[in-house]
Amino acid sequence: MDEYQHRRHNKNLLMVHIILVTKYRKKLFFGTFREDRKKLFFGTFREDVKQYVYESCVRHHWYIKKMETDKDHIHILLQYNPTDCITDIVSRIKQESTYAVWKKYKGTLLKVYWAEHTLWSDGYFAASVGQVSEITIRRYIENQG
Repeated sequence: MDEYQHRRHNKNLLMVHIILVTKYRKKLFFGTFREDRKKLFFGTFREDVKQYVYESCVRHHWYIKKMETDKDHIHILLQYNPTDCITDIVSRIKQESTYAVWKKYKGTLLKVYWAEHTLWSDGYFAASVGQVSEITIRRYIENQG
């Protein structure tokens, strides 16, 4: 199966590992979090956040290869386009998922974050992911010509 993205003037396979952390390291992806009973029912909350992240990526033509949460953060392995900037990708994902989660869980999130409409911390982690190691690329370049 060809995993490369085929475009008019390029063929690419750009992937990044992104980690987003909840604001104040709140453990929102663990336990239970139910809006209707004013209890924390995080199983559904966790799945909803993952769905909102997925929908944001689909809208912008980014492809999630793998995504999973821990108690206070989410890991995303994302394939993206060469015209997209990692900072812009992270900003879009954070903005759109925060908006959607506050729309659905406003009452409960007000107890966690008071009046601040936030979900994610200001920073993020991103690391490029290659299909071959740096050593392999170095050897390939050294053996040219």
